[in-house]
Amino acid sequence: MKKLIVAVALIAASFMSKAEDIKVLSPDGKLQVTITQNDKGGVVYNVMYDSKIILEESPLGLITNESDFSKDLTLVRSDESKVEKSYTANRIKRSNVEYRANQIECTYETPKKERMTITMQVSNNDIALKYGLSMLPWAKRCIVEQELTGFNFPEYTTTFLTPQATPMIGWERTKPSYEEEYIADDKLSAPSKYGVGYTFPALFHVGENGWVLLMESGVSSLYCGSKLSEGDSEGIYTIAYPEPGENNGVGSHNPAIALPGETPWRTITVGSTLEPIVETTIPYDVVDPLYEPSKEYQFGRATWSWLEWQDGSINYGDQKTFIDLAADLDFEFVLVDNWWSRTIGKERIAELSEYAKSKGVGLCLWYNSNGYWSDAPQHPKNMMNTSVVRKKEMAWMQSVGIKGIKVDFFGGDKQETMQLYEDILSDANDYGLTVIFHGCTMPRGWEIMYPNYVGSEAVLASENLIFYQHFNDQEAYNACLHPFIRNSVGIMDFGPVLLNKFHSKSNKQGFQRKTTETFQLATAVLFHTPVQNFGITPNNLTEFPEYVIDFMRKVPTTWNETQFIDGYPGKYVVLARQNGDNWYVAAINAEKETKKVKVQLPMLAGQKVDMYYDNKKDRTPQLKQVTVSKSGEITLEIQPDGAVILKK
Repeated sequence: MKKLIVAVALIAASFMSKAEDIKVLSPDGKLQVTITQNDKGGVVYNVMYDSKIILEESPLGLITNESDFSKDLTLVRSDESKVEKSYTANRIKRSNVEYRANQIECTYETPKKERMTITMQVSNNDIALKYGLSMLPWAKRCIVEQELTGFNFPEYTTTFLTPQATPMIGWERTKPSYEEEYIADDKLSAPSKYGVGYTFPALFHVGENGWVLLMESGVSSLYCGSKLSEGDSEGIYTIAYPEPGENNGVGSHNPAIALPGETPWRTITVGSTLEPIVETTIPYDVVDPLYEPSKEYQFGRATWSWLEWQDGSINYGDQKTFIDLAADLDFEFVLVDNWWSRTIGKERIAELSEYAKSKGVGLCLWYNSNGYWSDAPQHPKNMMNTSVVRKKEMAWMQSVGIKGIKVDFFGGDKQETMQLYEDILSDANDYGLTVIFHGCTMPRGWEIMYPNYVGSEAVLASENLIFYQHFNDQEAYNACLHPFIRNSVGIMDFGPVLLNKFHSKSNKQGFQRKTTETFQLATAVLFHTPVQNFGITPNNLTEFPEYVIDFMRKVPTTWNETQFIDGYPGKYVVLARQNGDNWYVAAINAEKETKKVKVQLPMLAGQKVDMYYDNKKDRTPQLKQVTVSKSGEITLEIQPDGAVILKK
């Protein structure tokens, strides 16, 4: 991810004393942002795509404890430029990215001569905006009390949102854990479940005018994570900060910045179809690495006993079994989950690591993030929350050959929590460890910012299939949301491919899987993260045809290209990903009837491909070879709660 070229060409600078419309167009001319001022002297903007309304007049601005940039502003400068950036990446949906945008920097002044700059970049389907604040004669720091950035949708818009949970509720008071349910095609400004707004990312369907995905990027230790407010009666959602009670009430819910300073980027992805929504790279386009990788990190697949076998499997014998399973499957890793420090111990973990190494497998370990922000009891705890203990623990891990860590149970989005995420990542890099977060917030450009970051949960993930039948009944519906929303803007550690028919070690009791085996295989392609912790268990190797297991032996976890083919959030999705010379096309169906979808696959035109599909009668996995027409057209017949996979 290291070839970075940024060319910024200054086009014009003009000094102004009165409000006037400033228009910024995307390079292709389809996406237009107009910035102006209202009758109170506040800054507002609107968005058009292909001459259709996307966002009506929406507010911009900040209010700090030192300055008020919400009214009585004078535009004193407007600088236009072009941004050109080429980069390579090894963990996102595309390995080579060309980013082209037109940029405007508008500087506004208050009556007291305080200055705020709004920077806006407009590429063909994306808008990114941030604020910069100048140093003040009487202050070199400030607290941002309110960000006015709003999104004013037309009244016919529908929403695909997941609510932010109130602090310190749920199991062992671990929420918000970013694992709430989505409501598809809900009415605009419908109240959220908990009344404290919505978690990023947020998807909106602006009727026949198009689609919008809202997100933020570039959040580091220098700011808090944000969310969307409740929508008001006019359909306006605004940026909102963490709740005061997050992280057990410790720390500020408002960000503090040094002056001069700036906010993270707020991003708006726009398209007349869902293709730009699924394929966007905007969270990565606007950020840069914060440090160099200490080594060349390895990605790949892992076995994970805890998912189906649960806490009882965290013992030396069962972990050795899952190391053997990983070796049999040609997987790169094994994840040893919670309680290992009590049930196995460090000395025997070192033995397991050596045994795994002899099998060509790397060991990864679970940790509790906890200091004071929840009652989650799992050990090892109080290891990741303080630097002295954390570095000592990481030095031990490095000495016994541990490859990565999974850190769980974070409790909010305050600036102090963002500092903890960054400290864990930075320290882990010093000791050559990759990091996955669970019970955590969304990544916000972290795939580029932190070279050893390999995933976050931040989704209603597979563990809920073990705990509740409801989520098994809803599995296909939820899976048909994630490629459009959660996984579109950040790698997602879901823990897919659960082949047991019943979620238990015996595979004879527990909650029942409703989706097909082919569906489960398809999630290995649909759900993207560079280190995939799969739910396969030893019994699966003998329960299914060899071609099912062989698929998992070969499925990659990193991709050179991702293309949206067809679909609708919550109903069905067809997605294509490329790794090297190989293409995988995964199609799943959440509706109650068989779905026949005619799709265009030019990358497979005229070629023979392997087709994995479901038997209509007994839903068992099937494999055959088919030839895609010379035009690239093929009809996929997808069973309810089932899937079709094409592999070349």
